[in-house]
Amino acid sequence: MDTQGLYADKTNEELLKLYKETGSLEIKQEIVMRYIYLVRSIALQMRDIYLSFSQVDDIISEGVIAIMSAIDKFDMEKNVKFETFISKRIKGMIIDLARKQDWVPRSTRKNTRDIEEAVTTLYNKLGYYPSVREVTEYLNITTEKYQETMRKATLFNILSLDMVLAEAQGNEVGMKLPQVELNELPENQLLKKELSEILAEGIRQLKENEQLVISLYYIDELNMRQIADVLEVSEPRVSQIHANAIRKLRKHMEKFN
Repeated sequence: MDTQGLYADKTNEELLKLYKETGSLEIKQEIVMRYIYLVRSIALQMRDIYLSFSQVDDIISEGVIAIMSAIDKFDMEKNVKFETFISKRIKGMIIDLARKQDWVPRSTRKNTRDIEEAVTTLYNKLGYYPSVREVTEYLNITTEKYQETMRKATLFNILSLDMVLAEAQGNEVGMKLPQVELNELPENQLLKKELSEILAEGIRQLKENEQLVISLYYIDELNMRQIADVLEVSEPRVSQIHANAIRKLRKHMEKFN
C-alpha cells in the first residue's frame, strides 16, 4: 500500500494524533519516514563524536529506532513539539554511545591543550586575550587547523555537560530498570527535579561571565564566534570560559553521586 499517498494530506500533528487513536503500524511508519531527514541532519552535525567508532549510516539506523520508540512515548498533551522531543532523544542516543567510547583522539586533546596553553602564555605576555591570528602565529599552525581543533573541543564540551547530567542520574539504582519503566517512576521524576536544582545551584555559583557563556550557548544557542562578538572578546577566550564552567559544573555535580 502506498502509505505516502494515503496520508499525503495529513500534517505531522494529525498523523501523530491518528496514531495515538489507532496504533496503526502503517501510520507509525509514515511518521518515521517524515522525520528521517532530522535523524540524518543530527547524525551529520554530531559526526565528529562517533566517527572513530561508528559510521553515519549506523547512527541513522539507530536514530530511526529512537524515533519509533519516541512516537509511543510522546505525550501530545504536553506543550512540547515532537521535533524537539525526538531531537533530544536522538542526541541522547549518540551521547550514550559516545559515553561508552573514548571518542576524542589523543591528537585532538593535545592540540586543544596546546591552544589553551598558548592563550595563557600570550595573555600573560600581551596583557589581553589574543586573537585567532596571534594564537595561530604563536603555534605556527594554520587557521584551518585552529578552527578544526576548536570545533572538536566545543563538541567535547557540549558532550561533557550532557555527561555531567547522565553520569549523575546514571548512578541511581533505578537505572537498572528498563528505560520505559524508569521514565514512568515517580521517584525518577523527583530525581530529575533534584538534579535540575543541583545543576541550577552550580550555575549560580559560576562567575558572571561563565554564567553568561553557558546561557548564550545552551539556551540562546549562539556559536562561539557569536558569543565572542557579544562579549567583545576573542573566540579562544570564550572557549576557555566555557571549558572552565564545564569543569566547575562537573566538580559541583560530584556531590550528587
